[in-house]
Amino acid sequence: MGKIMVQGCSSSAGKSVLAMALARIFSDMGYRVAPFKSQNMSRIFHRLENGLIMSNAQVIQAFAARVSPDVRMNPVLLIPKTENGSDVIVEGKLVKSMKAKDYFEYKKDLKLKIQDIYNDLEDEFDIVVLEGAGSPAEINLREGDIVNMGMAEMADSDVILVVDIDRGGAFASLYGTVMILPEEERKRFKGLVINKFRGDVDLLKPGLKMIEDLTGVPVLGVIPFSHLEVPDEDSLIDYEKDANKGDKDFIKLNSEIDRFARLVRDNLDIEKVAEIAGVEYVKLT
Repeated sequence: MGKIMVQGCSSSAGKSVLAMALARIFSDMGYRVAPFKSQNMSRIFHRLENGLIMSNAQVIQAFAARVSPDVRMNPVLLIPKTENGSDVIVEGKLVKSMKAKDYFEYKKDLKLKIQDIYNDLEDEFDIVVLEGAGSPAEINLREGDIVNMGMAEMADSDVILVVDIDRGGAFASLYGTVMILPEEERKRFKGLVINKFRGDVDLLKPGLKMIEDLTGVPVLGVIPFSHLEVPDEDSLIDYEKDANKGDKDFIKLNSEIDRFARLVRDNLDIEKVAEIAGVEYVKLT
């Protein structure tokens, strides 16, 4: 059974779209793929035909994987309602509205449920592409974590770490994220990905070598900045998109997923990604 987890140095680093691209790439290889994000916080959600709701990001990832969206792909959804409170959705249904502190206690009871749901998906699919949330370096949230390294442990999954270089400070973010974690968690990092790069990649190469030496984690590639017309997961956006307006145009969405998946294939070591995921690499033309 294959599995790979995408974590990020920050929100809006590119986790969701990289997971989306990997879902399409592995689907193109002939694998049956399930996206999975144990806990998502977003005001943007999708109501399935059965009335259950889940994060829009995992619906798009399922579309990329060419499988039907399933609330098990996003067992916990937090819909912010106030500065310090959210509606808590579990398996597509509203449990109740909770303050952040109350949810922090409540989520301890969710771990076994999430583990069981993940195990079911792992049994049903050839590969699961997991996505973390925010950053694993939020050490104040490590206790009881169910979405970053806590989820990686539950799934026993290796991790690739993506950073948004367009914001600046990418190397410090990569180094800090890797090195702030305890050694047993650092060992799960098997690859680094630089996202949203503008310019001459040759000028970046000395830094790539240095960050590999400093962290002991190989750089899998550098993804160029691209104006991607895929609906955003939340309000942290880099530019205005037509895809955020009105109903989804699935023909255009499919075309954009293919375009971005090819961009990822052309700029990442996908053979190494497949190795990290534990599946056989299938060369695509």
